[in-house]
Amino acid sequence: MAEQIKEAIKKQYIQCATDPAYFMKKFCMIQHPIRGKIPFDLYEFQEKTVSEFQNERMNVILKARQLGISTLTAGYALWMMTFHKDKNILVIATKQDVAKNLVTKVRVMHSNLPSWLKQPCVEDNKLNLRYMNGSQIKAVSSGPEAARSEALSLLILDEAAFIDRIDQIWTASQATLTTGGQCIALSTPNGVGNWFHKTWVDAEEGRGMFNPIKLHWTVHPDRDDDWRKEQDTLLGPSGAAQECDCDFLTSGTGVIDAVLLEKLRKDLCKDPVEKRGIDANMWVWEPPNYSKDYIVCADVSRGDGTDYSAFHVIELETLTQVAEYRGRINTKDFGNMLVSISTEYNDALLIVENNNIGWATIQQIIDRDYPNLFYTSKDLQYVDVQHQVTNKHYSEEKRMVAGFSTTSKTRPLIISKLEEFFREESVVVHSNRLIDELLTFVYINNRAEAMQGYNDDLVMSFAIGLWVRDTALRLKTEGVELTKKTLTRMMDNDGLYNSNDINKNDSWEWETGKNKEKESLEWLL
Repeated sequence: MAEQIKEAIKKQYIQCATDPAYFMKKFCMIQHPIRGKIPFDLYEFQEKTVSEFQNERMNVILKARQLGISTLTAGYALWMMTFHKDKNILVIATKQDVAKNLVTKVRVMHSNLPSWLKQPCVEDNKLNLRYMNGSQIKAVSSGPEAARSEALSLLILDEAAFIDRIDQIWTASQATLTTGGQCIALSTPNGVGNWFHKTWVDAEEGRGMFNPIKLHWTVHPDRDDDWRKEQDTLLGPSGAAQECDCDFLTSGTGVIDAVLLEKLRKDLCKDPVEKRGIDANMWVWEPPNYSKDYIVCADVSRGDGTDYSAFHVIELETLTQVAEYRGRINTKDFGNMLVSISTEYNDALLIVENNNIGWATIQQIIDRDYPNLFYTSKDLQYVDVQHQVTNKHYSEEKRMVAGFSTTSKTRPLIISKLEEFFREESVVVHSNRLIDELLTFVYINNRAEAMQGYNDDLVMSFAIGLWVRDTALRLKTEGVELTKKTLTRMMDNDGLYNSNDINKNDSWEWETGKNKEKESLEWLL
């Protein structure tokens, strides 16, 4: 009898060691929120997923909510630790508590295994479970150093689309996976343009190293159309599309609608006709047309190596993007580049954000005596559009300061203007780089900014350009017409101005003082 039991255990052990799905179904218990501890009865789609884990080294899983995939991944990790020596498994999630939950799932399954399957533990705490055979699983919070450790057998990225700085984490992990380690990146969607979205798209199109696994809500045998309609009520149509339908374009909190951005990319984006510079980072779509007016809007790098200096050349009337630059360049050279490109495009109005290191670039522009630099009132803590100045004749007045100031009050205004122009499709954008940045430009705690690990240099410079164009320049045009009418009406007031002279020679001069000295009023224009 004893020999028969030994033989039966041996057969079971061998089958479990070769078949992780069988191991989970036969011997693993899971914690159900209502029913308590229950056997881990795998659905057909879960068994297929485990098979992919075995056959593919790198897996990216785009999943609907509540399909038990985190639990399945925990079961696979337990199987690996139980039947293999010296396996090093790392779990990274949005927060340490989330990563810890997956380790807890492993611990629950381990504690309920039969004694002949259970590996003895040498360390067991909330963040780490280590066996006597040298295998272990560890939970850590997200951070660029999270994956910089010893060689990994399996890296689990739980809710990967929501992990901060995941690009850096993935880069850091490459060295630890070179010995043949596996990776499972699983998540519901969280907008487009981020690492998870790019990784999924590449995998789906046969690029990169990842095997794509898509788990739509319909894979679950207990869910039907009534259940799906209920999710619309619970989560809202957009939330349900994200959480159930695996829809990237309805997920996230992008400033600009992702569907619209992808439409613009398809309809308007194209390769530049010319790429300039040593780094070929200045892209040109249209050369200057000497019958048109342009603006050049620039954002200067902070100089910490994490962002870029960027500018756009925009045709004023149609708001067509005709040129763009994004690259890492010192402030002096960037200033010279801005003067050169602005001069080339018909002495374009040059708008430079004057925050932080931007002053060094602005000073270089002033030293080059560029004639059409944008000035703003420094007396104002916010942008009063009626006091924005685009005329060089005010450049030496003390109350005027070169450049555009982005503050806590001006930033929401320019972002709102950016969203308005794109929503109304009033801009012509040719740059895929700009679209990529816009896709990762999201609301975080009610503030519009780039997702962690991404940049918004092209976005902010474009937004500033649109704001100035729609406020200062529009009001300047309106003000010119108003001023002409006002001065014309003054012909009967003390004889200060002779409207007949205006009409005859457009002298635009004002007689002042006792000696009737003439002062030019061209600055009003």
